[in-house]
Amino acid sequence: MPNHIPSIGRRLALAVAISATCGSAHAAGFALIEQSASGMGNAFAGAAAIADDASTVWFNPAGMTRLGKDQVVVAAHYIAPEAEFTNDGSQLGTGGPLVGTDGSTSGKTDEVGIVGNFYYVRDLGDDVKFGLGINTPFGLSSKYDSNWIGRYHAIESEIMTLNINPSLASKVTDKLSLGVGFNVQYIQAELSSTVFDGTQEGVATIEGDGISFGGNFGLLYEYSEHSRIGIAYRSKVAHNLDGDAKFDGVNQIPSPLGGNLYVDTDASAGVDLPQMASLSYVRDMNDRLTLLADVTWTGWSSFDELRVSYDNAGQPDSVTTEDWEDTWRYSVGMNYRYSDALTLRAGVAFDEEPIPSAERRTARIPGNDRTWLALGFGYAPSADLQFDFGYAHLFVKDADIDNTLETLNPAANHTLSGSYEAEVDIFSAQVTWKF
Repeated sequence: MPNHIPSIGRRLALAVAISATCGSAHAAGFALIEQSASGMGNAFAGAAAIADDASTVWFNPAGMTRLGKDQVVVAAHYIAPEAEFTNDGSQLGTGGPLVGTDGSTSGKTDEVGIVGNFYYVRDLGDDVKFGLGINTPFGLSSKYDSNWIGRYHAIESEIMTLNINPSLASKVTDKLSLGVGFNVQYIQAELSSTVFDGTQEGVATIEGDGISFGGNFGLLYEYSEHSRIGIAYRSKVAHNLDGDAKFDGVNQIPSPLGGNLYVDTDASAGVDLPQMASLSYVRDMNDRLTLLADVTWTGWSSFDELRVSYDNAGQPDSVTTEDWEDTWRYSVGMNYRYSDALTLRAGVAFDEEPIPSAERRTARIPGNDRTWLALGFGYAPSADLQFDFGYAHLFVKDADIDNTLETLNPAANHTLSGSYEAEVDIFSAQVTWKF
Protein backbone atom coordinates (compact mmCIF):
# COMPACT_ATOMS: atom_id res chain seq x y z
CA MET A 1 0.00 0.00 0.00
CA PRO A 2 1.47 3.41 -0.86
CA ASN A 3 2.14 5.61 2.14
CA HIS A 4 -0.74 8.02 1.61
CA ILE A 5 -0.30 10.05 4.79
CA PRO A 6 3.43 10.63 5.23
CA SER A 7 3.28 14.02 6.94
CA ILE A 8 0.29 14.54 9.17
CA GLY A 9 2.26 17.13 11.09
CA ARG A 10 4.46 18.66 8.43
CA ARG A 11 2.07 20.68 6.30
CA LEU A 12 0.05 22.93 8.49
CA ALA A 13 -2.46 25.35 6.98
CA LEU A 14 -3.64 27.83 9.50
CA ALA A 15 -6.81 29.02 11.21
CA VAL A 16 -6.70 31.96 13.57
CA ALA A 17 -9.43 33.42 15.76
CA ILE A 18 -10.53 36.05 13.27
CA SER A 19 -10.03 34.19 9.98
CA ALA A 20 -7.43 32.33 8.01
CA THR A 21 -7.03 30.35 4.85
CA CYS A 22 -4.31 27.95 3.83
CA GLY A 23 -0.81 29.31 3.90
CA SER A 24 2.73 28.04 3.45
CA ALA A 25 5.48 27.46 5.95
CA HIS A 26 8.37 29.88 5.57
CA ALA A 27 10.63 29.28 8.55
CA ALA A 28 12.54 26.11 9.35
CA GLY A 29 10.65 22.94 8.46
CA PHE A 30 6.96 23.80 8.65
CA ALA A 31 7.23 26.61 11.20
CA LEU A 32 5.59 29.97 10.54
CA ILE A 33 7.51 32.99 11.75
CA GLU A 34 4.91 35.42 10.34
CA GLN A 35 3.74 36.57 13.79
CA SER A 36 3.75 40.37 13.37
CA ALA A 37 3.88 42.90 10.55
CA SER A 38 6.20 45.22 12.48
CA GLY A 39 8.71 42.36 12.74
CA MET A 40 8.28 41.39 9.10
CA GLY A 41 9.81 44.68 7.98
CA ASN A 42 13.21 43.76 9.42
CA ALA A 43 13.03 39.96 8.84
CA PHE A 44 12.28 39.50 12.57
CA ALA A 45 15.77 40.56 13.59
CA GLY A 46 15.85 41.41 17.31
CA ALA A 47 12.35 39.97 17.76
CA ALA A 48 12.94 38.75 21.33
CA ALA A 49 14.31 42.15 22.46
CA ILE A 50 12.61 44.90 20.44
CA ALA A 51 9.31 44.75 22.43
CA ASP A 52 7.74 47.80 20.77
CA ASP A 53 4.18 46.44 20.55
CA ALA A 54 1.99 43.66 21.96
CA SER A 55 3.36 41.03 19.54
CA THR A 56 6.14 40.59 22.10
CA VAL A 57 3.66 38.23 23.82
CA TRP A 58 4.77 35.66 21.24
CA PHE A 59 8.43 36.56 20.74
CA ASN A 60 9.33 37.22 24.39
CA PRO A 61 6.65 37.75 27.08
CA ALA A 62 9.18 39.58 29.29
CA GLY A 63 9.07 42.44 26.77
CA MET A 64 5.54 43.35 27.87
CA THR A 65 7.07 45.38 30.72
CA ARG A 66 8.31 47.91 28.13
CA LEU A 67 4.79 48.75 26.96
CA GLY A 68 3.50 51.89 28.63
CA LYS A 69 -0.20 51.51 27.81
CA ASP A 70 -2.64 48.67 27.39
CA GLN A 71 -2.86 47.73 23.74
CA VAL A 72 -4.34 45.46 21.08
CA VAL A 73 -2.52 44.32 17.94
CA VAL A 74 -4.20 42.70 14.94
CA ALA A 75 -2.07 41.58 11.97
CA ALA A 76 -2.58 39.72 8.69
CA HIS A 77 -0.07 38.23 6.27
CA TYR A 78 -0.72 37.48 2.60
CA ILE A 79 1.57 34.66 1.50
CA ALA A 80 2.17 33.95 -2.19
CA PRO A 81 4.50 30.98 -2.74
CA GLU A 82 5.51 29.28 -5.95
CA ALA A 83 6.99 25.79 -6.04
CA GLU A 84 7.42 23.71 -9.18
CA PHE A 85 8.66 20.13 -9.52
CA THR A 86 10.65 18.84 -12.49
CA ASN A 87 10.85 15.08 -12.92
CA ASP A 88 14.17 13.28 -13.28
CA GLY A 89 13.73 9.51 -13.43
CA SER A 90 10.85 8.84 -11.01
CA GLN A 91 10.14 5.11 -10.86
CA LEU A 92 7.43 2.67 -9.89
CA GLY A 93 8.26 0.16 -7.20
CA THR A 94 8.41 -2.47 -9.96
CA GLY A 95 11.14 -0.49 -11.73
CA GLY A 96 9.19 1.07 -14.59
CA PRO A 97 8.86 4.83 -15.14
CA LEU A 98 6.42 6.72 -12.92
CA VAL A 99 4.34 9.09 -15.05
CA GLY A 100 1.13 11.04 -14.78
CA THR A 101 -2.03 9.64 -16.37
CA ASP A 102 -1.87 12.48 -18.93
CA GLY A 103 1.82 11.91 -19.60
CA SER A 104 2.91 14.94 -17.60
CA THR A 105 6.24 14.86 -15.83
CA SER A 106 5.92 17.88 -13.60
CA GLY A 107 3.76 19.11 -10.75
CA LYS A 108 3.15 22.54 -9.30
CA THR A 109 1.90 23.76 -5.95
CA ASP A 110 1.39 27.45 -5.25
CA GLU A 111 -1.40 27.75 -2.68
CA VAL A 112 -1.85 31.41 -1.71
CA GLY A 113 -2.98 32.01 1.85
CA ILE A 114 -3.64 34.44 4.68
CA VAL A 115 -2.30 34.09 8.22
CA GLY A 116 -3.57 36.20 11.13
CA ASN A 117 -2.32 37.21 14.59
CA PHE A 118 -4.02 38.79 17.60
CA TYR A 119 -2.34 40.14 20.76
CA TYR A 120 -3.60 41.93 23.86
CA VAL A 121 -1.56 43.38 26.76
CA ARG A 122 -3.00 44.80 30.01
CA ASP A 123 -1.29 46.45 32.97
CA LEU A 124 -2.13 44.67 36.24
CA GLY A 125 -0.17 47.13 38.41
CA ASP A 126 2.95 46.68 40.54
CA ASP A 127 5.09 46.22 37.41
CA VAL A 128 3.07 43.16 36.32
CA LYS A 129 1.61 42.75 32.82
CA PHE A 130 -0.90 40.26 31.43
CA GLY A 131 -0.83 39.28 27.77
CA LEU A 132 -2.84 37.10 25.42
CA GLY A 133 -1.72 35.90 22.00
CA ILE A 134 -3.74 34.00 19.40
CA ASN A 135 -1.73 32.91 16.39
CA THR A 136 -0.48 30.12 14.14
CA PRO A 137 3.08 28.98 14.90
CA PHE A 138 3.29 26.08 12.42
CA GLY A 139 1.70 25.44 9.08
CA LEU A 140 1.67 24.80 5.41
CA SER A 141 -0.81 23.86 2.68
CA SER A 142 -0.26 22.35 -0.75
CA LYS A 143 -2.37 21.09 -3.64
CA TYR A 144 -1.21 19.29 -6.77
CA ASP A 145 -3.15 18.20 -9.85
CA SER A 146 -4.73 14.79 -9.23
CA ASN A 147 -2.86 13.25 -12.20
CA TRP A 148 0.61 14.64 -11.49
CA ILE A 149 3.56 12.28 -11.42
CA GLY A 150 3.88 12.34 -7.63
CA ARG A 151 0.22 11.68 -6.86
CA TYR A 152 1.07 8.51 -4.89
CA HIS A 153 3.17 10.68 -2.57
CA ALA A 154 0.77 13.61 -2.17
CA ILE A 155 -2.19 15.37 -3.76
CA GLU A 156 -3.60 17.70 -1.13
CA SER A 157 -2.32 18.59 2.34
CA GLU A 158 -4.31 20.90 4.56
CA ILE A 159 -3.99 21.22 8.31
CA MET A 160 -5.17 24.02 10.59
CA THR A 161 -3.64 25.02 13.91
CA LEU A 162 -4.71 27.54 16.53
CA ASN A 163 -2.44 28.55 19.43
CA ILE A 164 -3.82 30.44 22.48
CA ASN A 165 -1.06 31.86 24.68
CA PRO A 166 -1.90 33.69 27.97
CA SER A 167 1.21 35.22 29.57
CA LEU A 168 2.47 37.17 32.58
CA ALA A 169 5.51 39.44 32.89
CA SER A 170 7.13 41.27 35.78
CA LYS A 171 9.91 43.81 36.13
CA VAL A 172 12.20 42.16 38.70
CA THR A 173 14.77 44.98 38.82
CA ASP A 174 15.27 48.23 36.95
CA LYS A 175 17.17 46.27 34.30
CA LEU A 176 15.69 42.74 34.36
CA SER A 177 12.21 41.59 33.33
CA LEU A 178 10.90 38.02 33.33
CA GLY A 179 7.93 36.54 31.49
CA VAL A 180 6.14 33.20 31.35
CA GLY A 181 3.32 31.80 29.20
CA PHE A 182 1.03 28.80 28.81
CA ASN A 183 -0.02 27.45 25.41
CA VAL A 184 -3.17 25.63 24.32
CA GLN A 185 -2.78 24.40 20.76
CA TYR A 186 -5.34 22.84 18.42
CA ILE A 187 -4.60 20.96 15.19
CA GLN A 188 -6.96 19.77 12.46
CA ALA A 189 -5.59 17.86 9.47
CA GLU A 190 -6.74 16.58 6.08
CA LEU A 191 -4.31 14.84 3.71
CA SER A 192 -4.85 12.93 0.49
CA SER A 193 -2.96 10.94 -2.14
CA THR A 194 -3.51 8.26 -4.77
CA VAL A 195 -3.73 4.51 -4.05
CA PHE A 196 -3.91 1.57 -6.48
CA ASP A 197 -5.84 -1.67 -5.95
CA GLY A 198 -4.24 -3.56 -8.83
CA THR A 199 -6.82 -2.53 -11.43
CA GLN A 200 -7.68 1.14 -10.81
CA GLU A 201 -6.54 4.21 -8.95
CA GLY A 202 -8.46 5.81 -6.12
CA VAL A 203 -7.92 8.53 -3.52
CA ALA A 204 -7.08 7.96 0.13
CA THR A 205 -7.92 10.78 2.55
CA ILE A 206 -7.20 11.07 6.24
CA GLU A 207 -8.72 13.58 8.63
CA GLY A 208 -7.85 14.12 12.28
CA ASP A 209 -7.57 16.67 15.05
CA GLY A 210 -6.29 17.11 18.59
CA ILE A 211 -5.48 19.53 21.39
CA SER A 212 -2.25 19.69 23.37
CA PHE A 213 -0.32 22.04 25.66
CA GLY A 214 3.06 23.69 26.06
CA GLY A 215 4.89 26.47 27.85
CA ASN A 216 7.22 29.36 27.16
CA PHE A 217 9.31 31.87 29.09
CA GLY A 218 11.65 34.76 28.45
CA LEU A 219 13.88 37.37 29.99
CA LEU A 220 14.78 40.89 28.91
CA TYR A 221 17.88 42.59 30.27
CA GLU A 222 18.32 46.31 29.60
CA TYR A 223 21.96 46.72 30.51
CA SER A 224 22.08 50.34 29.35
CA GLU A 225 19.69 53.06 28.26
CA HIS A 226 20.43 52.21 24.63
CA SER A 227 21.04 48.44 24.59
CA ARG A 228 19.10 45.35 25.62
CA ILE A 229 19.22 41.62 25.16
CA GLY A 230 16.32 39.18 25.06
CA ILE A 231 16.25 35.41 25.56
CA ALA A 232 13.10 33.40 24.82
CA TYR A 233 12.27 29.69 24.94
CA ARG A 234 9.26 27.65 23.80
CA SER A 235 8.72 24.02 24.75
CA LYS A 236 7.81 21.31 22.29
CA VAL A 237 4.13 20.47 21.93
CA ALA A 238 3.36 16.75 21.70
CA HIS A 239 0.18 16.23 19.66
CA ASN A 240 -1.98 13.11 19.34
CA LEU A 241 -4.42 13.34 16.43
CA ASP A 242 -7.49 11.12 16.19
CA GLY A 243 -9.64 10.86 13.08
CA ASP A 244 -10.49 8.56 10.19
CA ALA A 245 -9.20 7.32 6.85
CA LYS A 246 -11.44 7.02 3.77
CA PHE A 247 -10.77 5.34 0.43
CA ASP A 248 -12.72 6.50 -2.63
CA GLY A 249 -12.77 4.93 -6.10
CA VAL A 250 -10.71 1.92 -5.08
CA ASN A 251 -11.69 -1.68 -4.28
CA GLN A 252 -10.93 -3.49 -1.06
CA ILE A 253 -8.20 -6.09 -1.52
CA PRO A 254 -6.73 -8.79 0.76
CA SER A 255 -4.14 -7.58 3.25
CA PRO A 256 -0.92 -9.44 4.11
CA LEU A 257 -1.92 -8.91 7.74
CA GLY A 258 -5.32 -10.56 7.27
CA GLY A 259 -8.60 -8.89 6.46
CA ASN A 260 -8.69 -6.22 3.74
CA LEU A 261 -6.85 -3.09 2.71
CA TYR A 262 -8.62 0.14 1.73
CA VAL A 263 -11.43 -0.19 4.28
CA ASP A 264 -12.72 3.06 5.77
CA THR A 265 -11.47 3.12 9.36
CA ASP A 266 -10.51 5.27 12.33
CA ALA A 267 -6.87 6.40 12.45
CA SER A 268 -4.44 8.17 14.78
CA ALA A 269 -0.97 9.72 14.71
CA GLY A 270 1.48 11.44 17.04
CA VAL A 271 3.45 14.55 16.12
CA ASP A 272 5.96 16.45 18.30
CA LEU A 273 6.22 20.10 17.29
CA PRO A 274 9.74 21.27 18.20
CA GLN A 275 11.13 23.36 21.02
CA MET A 276 12.69 26.72 20.12
CA ALA A 277 15.14 29.18 21.69
CA SER A 278 16.03 32.72 20.58
CA LEU A 279 18.73 35.23 21.50
CA SER A 280 18.12 38.82 20.35
CA TYR A 281 20.06 42.07 20.64
CA VAL A 282 18.86 45.66 20.12
CA ARG A 283 21.09 48.74 20.08
CA ASP A 284 19.89 52.34 19.72
CA MET A 285 22.77 54.00 17.88
CA ASN A 286 21.20 57.46 18.21
CA ASP A 287 17.75 59.04 18.36
CA ARG A 288 16.92 57.78 14.88
CA LEU A 289 18.81 54.56 14.11
CA THR A 290 18.32 51.20 15.86
CA LEU A 291 20.25 48.04 14.94
CA LEU A 292 18.82 44.57 15.57
CA ALA A 293 20.12 40.99 15.49
CA ASP A 294 18.75 37.56 16.29
CA VAL A 295 19.78 33.90 16.42
CA THR A 296 17.04 31.27 16.76
CA TRP A 297 17.51 27.52 17.28
CA THR A 298 14.74 25.01 16.49
CA GLY A 299 14.94 21.44 17.77
CA TRP A 300 13.70 19.61 14.72
CA SER A 301 15.75 16.49 15.56
CA SER A 302 12.77 15.32 17.64
CA PHE A 303 10.96 14.70 14.34
CA ASP A 304 12.58 11.37 13.45
CA GLU A 305 9.54 9.42 12.26
CA LEU A 306 5.90 9.90 11.41
CA ARG A 307 3.69 6.88 12.07
CA VAL A 308 -0.04 6.65 11.44
CA SER A 309 -1.99 3.72 12.92
CA TYR A 310 -5.39 2.37 11.83
CA ASP A 311 -8.14 0.65 13.79
CA ASN A 312 -8.52 -1.73 10.85
CA ALA A 313 -6.05 -4.49 11.74
CA GLY A 314 -5.60 -5.31 8.07
CA GLN A 315 -4.27 -1.84 7.29
CA PRO A 316 -0.56 -1.66 8.21
CA ASP A 317 0.84 1.47 9.82
CA SER A 318 1.90 4.19 7.40
CA VAL A 319 5.46 5.14 8.26
CA THR A 320 7.70 7.91 6.95
CA THR A 321 11.26 8.13 8.21
CA GLU A 322 12.16 11.80 8.70
CA ASP A 323 15.54 12.02 10.47
CA TRP A 324 15.27 15.81 10.56
CA GLU A 325 18.08 17.91 12.01
CA ASP A 326 18.14 20.89 14.37
CA THR A 327 18.30 24.23 12.57
CA TRP A 328 19.51 27.80 13.06
CA ARG A 329 18.05 31.06 11.79
CA TYR A 330 20.21 34.22 11.65
CA SER A 331 18.89 37.72 11.02
CA VAL A 332 20.05 41.34 11.17
CA GLY A 333 18.04 44.48 10.60
CA MET A 334 17.57 48.16 11.27
CA ASN A 335 14.85 50.67 12.15
CA TYR A 336 15.19 54.28 11.11
CA ARG A 337 12.90 56.89 12.72
CA TYR A 338 12.41 59.26 9.82
CA SER A 339 10.04 61.37 11.91
CA ASP A 340 7.91 61.10 15.03
CA ALA A 341 5.20 59.49 12.91
CA LEU A 342 7.20 57.39 10.41
CA THR A 343 9.64 54.51 11.04
CA LEU A 344 11.42 52.76 8.16
CA ARG A 345 12.58 49.14 8.48
CA ALA A 346 14.87 46.71 6.62
CA GLY A 347 16.36 43.30 7.33
CA VAL A 348 17.95 40.13 5.98
CA ALA A 349 17.88 36.57 7.30
CA PHE A 350 19.20 33.12 6.54
CA ASP A 351 16.97 30.21 7.51
CA GLU A 352 18.26 26.63 7.52
CA GLU A 353 16.08 23.70 6.46
CA PRO A 354 15.97 20.60 8.73
CA ILE A 355 15.47 18.05 5.90
CA PRO A 356 18.80 16.19 5.80
CA SER A 357 18.84 14.80 2.26
CA ALA A 358 16.99 14.29 -1.02
CA GLU A 359 15.92 10.85 0.24
CA ARG A 360 14.13 12.43 3.23
CA ARG A 361 12.51 15.29 1.30
CA THR A 362 8.84 14.67 0.41
CA ALA A 363 6.32 16.18 -1.96
CA ARG A 364 4.28 17.45 0.99
CA ILE A 365 7.14 19.63 2.23
CA PRO A 366 9.86 20.05 -0.40
CA GLY A 367 11.57 22.92 1.43
CA ASN A 368 15.21 23.97 1.48
CA ASP A 369 17.45 26.72 2.90
CA ARG A 370 16.07 30.20 2.26
CA THR A 371 17.35 33.77 2.34
CA TRP A 372 15.04 36.63 3.36
CA LEU A 373 15.13 40.23 2.10
CA ALA A 374 12.60 42.40 3.95
CA LEU A 375 11.39 46.01 3.99
CA GLY A 376 8.68 47.77 5.94
CA PHE A 377 7.47 50.89 7.68
CA GLY A 378 5.32 52.00 10.58
CA TYR A 379 3.09 55.07 10.54
CA ALA A 380 1.57 56.52 13.73
CA PRO A 381 -1.06 59.21 12.98
CA SER A 382 -1.52 59.67 16.75
CA ALA A 383 0.08 58.56 20.00
CA ASP A 384 -2.51 55.78 20.41
CA LEU A 385 -2.75 54.40 16.87
CA GLN A 386 -0.13 52.88 14.59
CA PHE A 387 -0.20 51.09 11.25
CA ASP A 388 2.65 48.76 10.22
CA PHE A 389 3.38 47.25 6.82
CA GLY A 390 6.04 44.74 5.82
CA TYR A 391 7.19 42.88 2.72
CA ALA A 392 9.64 40.00 2.34
CA HIS A 393 10.91 38.04 -0.62
CA LEU A 394 12.32 34.59 0.10
CA PHE A 395 14.95 33.10 -2.18
CA VAL A 396 14.65 29.33 -1.71
CA LYS A 397 17.57 27.12 -2.68
CA ASP A 398 16.70 24.55 -5.37
CA ALA A 399 15.82 21.27 -3.69
CA ASP A 400 16.52 17.75 -4.99
CA ILE A 401 14.09 14.97 -4.08
CA ASP A 402 14.62 11.20 -4.26
CA ASN A 403 11.94 9.98 -1.87
CA THR A 404 10.72 6.36 -1.80
CA LEU A 405 7.44 5.32 -0.19
CA GLU A 406 7.81 2.90 2.73
CA THR A 407 5.23 0.09 2.61
CA LEU A 408 4.98 -3.68 3.15
CA ASN A 409 4.52 -4.13 -0.61
CA PRO A 410 7.78 -3.50 -2.55
CA ALA A 411 5.83 -3.06 -5.80
CA ALA A 412 4.09 -0.02 -4.25
CA ASN A 413 7.27 1.65 -3.02
CA HIS A 414 7.40 4.23 -5.80
CA THR A 415 10.28 6.72 -5.92
CA LEU A 416 9.74 10.38 -6.72
CA SER A 417 12.96 11.79 -8.21
CA GLY A 418 13.57 15.30 -9.46
CA SER A 419 13.96 18.83 -8.18
CA TYR A 420 11.92 21.76 -6.89
CA GLU A 421 12.31 25.44 -7.68
CA ALA A 422 10.58 27.79 -5.26
CA GLU A 423 10.24 31.40 -4.14
CA VAL A 424 7.89 33.24 -1.80
CA ASP A 425 6.47 36.75 -1.46
CA ILE A 426 4.90 37.86 1.83
CA PHE A 427 2.88 41.04 2.41
CA SER A 428 1.98 41.99 6.00
CA ALA A 429 -0.24 44.65 7.59
CA GLN A 430 -0.93 45.45 11.24
CA VAL A 431 -2.84 47.89 13.39
CA THR A 432 -1.90 48.71 16.99
CA TRP A 433 -4.37 50.47 19.26
CA LYS A 434 -3.20 51.80 22.64
CA PHE A 435 -5.64 52.78 25.38
